[in-house]
Amino acid sequence: MITKKEITPAKATHPGILIKDELDATPDLNQKLLAKQLDVKPSFLNEIIKGKRPITPDIAVALEAALGISAEYWIRFQSQYEIDLARRKERNIEKVENIEKWKRIKEIVPVRYLNKHNYLSETLVEDIEKVLKIYNVATVDEINNELLCFEEAQSAYYRKSDKLKIDNKNMFAWCALAKYEAKRQQVSTFNIDAIDALIVELNRLFYENVDTLQKVKSVLNKYGIKFLLIEKLEKTPVDGFTFWSGSNPVIALSLRHNRIDNFAFTVMHEIGHIDLHLRKDKEQSFIYFTKKSSIGEQEDAANSYAQEQLISNDVWQSIKDKDAMSDDEMIAIGDELKINPAIILGRICYDKNNYARKTKIDKTLR
Repeated sequence: MITKKEITPAKATHPGILIKDELDATPDLNQKLLAKQLDVKPSFLNEIIKGKRPITPDIAVALEAALGISAEYWIRFQSQYEIDLARRKERNIEKVENIEKWKRIKEIVPVRYLNKHNYLSETLVEDIEKVLKIYNVATVDEINNELLCFEEAQSAYYRKSDKLKIDNKNMFAWCALAKYEAKRQQVSTFNIDAIDALIVELNRLFYENVDTLQKVKSVLNKYGIKFLLIEKLEKTPVDGFTFWSGSNPVIALSLRHNRIDNFAFTVMHEIGHIDLHLRKDKEQSFIYFTKKSSIGEQEDAANSYAQEQLISNDVWQSIKDKDAMSDDEMIAIGDELKINPAIILGRICYDKNNYARKTKIDKTLR
């Protein structure tokens, strides 16, 4: 059934304006003469013309006799005026309420970031609706409540250090955007048994490192994993986020480090969560920071999984004098094993917790 859309005029028009138009169009009639015909005082009629008094049924009948415009028309005009007034009042109340909502939204949502990335429009109503949609809630209060729950949950999994400052409002927004974008992405059916084949293809792409982002996205999508790049916000040192969306797992990355070793490790870390944890419990989600701020067996397991899939323990143990290896030796071993030398270098730096080593190895994500 098609319903008629209610339109609220910019200004409610009182039927007194029509009386004025009739007087202006009739040279031999003025307010005093018309008032006499209507049997009312001139001041009474003047108040009607100025919109200060309503046209009652009695006045409507008298106007019909004096001006030849039906009483029903005058009553409809008066009724529409009152309806328009009520709608304008309602719209003004709604406008004030929306302004208040937006003030609250700006306190708990990074509005400037959303605007920068073209999530917001130029109208307040649409922006409020969009924010609620991104956060998958019905009210602003729900955003605040879920933010509080998010802060409590994160404090149980991540410790805050002087080196790792986290803005939970921004972190929550980043995760909300990842979930929002994931719903909009369509990929193939996911099959957990195809993980090994996926890893083989990914390692080949990491080694080649040519148009890597697009190729990795295509391969992950082919295997039924949604892949997203969400630019990080201020004080959100997040590298990866893994969760389930619909019938598919999702890997969201911030790509805050434009390095092939970091990118490869983070992708494999998130695949580790999918293979080890999400396959058993799709309600879980995992946020990953490459700085050693994560705690818990699941994060340790995902780290070990990523290390093993990028460079197997057998291969790693077979490489002698790793600490003293030159760049040329790492490049030669990488070519022999089809492992990007930047990944070998990254593993050595990680094990020694020494990232200041000078190198000619290109670590750029291509």
